[in-house]
Amino acid sequence: MDNLGNTYTLRIYRGIPGNQYFEEFELERKHDANVISALMDIQKNPVNKKGQPTTPVVWEQGCLEEVCGSCSILINGRPRQSCTALIEDYIKKTKSTVITLAPFTKFPLIRDLHVDRTSMFESLKKVRAWVESDGTYDIGDAPKISPEVQEALYVLSTCMTCGCCSESCPQTNKNSKFMGPAPISQVRLFNSNPLGKFTKSERLRPVLEEGGIADCGNAQNCVKVCPKGIPLTESLSIIGREASKQALKDFFSLPDAEK
Repeated sequence: MDNLGNTYTLRIYRGIPGNQYFEEFELERKHDANVISALMDIQKNPVNKKGQPTTPVVWEQGCLEEVCGSCSILINGRPRQSCTALIEDYIKKTKSTVITLAPFTKFPLIRDLHVDRTSMFESLKKVRAWVESDGTYDIGDAPKISPEVQEALYVLSTCMTCGCCSESCPQTNKNSKFMGPAPISQVRLFNSNPLGKFTKSERLRPVLEEGGIADCGNAQNCVKVCPKGIPLTESLSIIGREASKQALKDFFSLPDAEK
């Protein structure tokens, strides 16, 4: 242990919409403790740093293995998964025993650290981020996906819909309908699938609408915060080109009276 003491402070921005405030909790430093385990300690003994009884902090969690994406929050101002955020790593990096937690700002607040990410799932529905299981598509006898393509698509498939990319994106805000980088990257994933390519245009057309690829400002923040290291800017670039081709294809297939 270093000379920073045996305790640390979680400074949590909590509350409900319209009534948010900071509350501090002092906890014992434990080897390999993460933010989730710290929140669980508070849940077992909800007493703040002033010694006052309070309500347990509300947050969302699922797998605790950085797979489900549900425990996304801001830790020291940066979006990330709290299940893999080790307390000691933050103390060593910042040389401080104060760690600040806050909910995402780009999604409706439910309470404390829990936000509603429904908009992301609605965007996935909009772009048909799935492969049809029924149909009579003939994909031939050749391998469905080459090893090279399979390797590239595996990375895209690790998206957790955690919201970190949208939280870091300046184009995702209350004045914009931008669906965010994750759904657009999923268009690339499913359009590259041997079965998904049969409904490629049905995914590209929604991307051409308001809130689609044209609303991306190329800030490139998304790729810097993605917990899975997904090449989101590459996906945005590829889908931008594919969407432009789809727009031209649709235009020239229109009757002259509709052009």
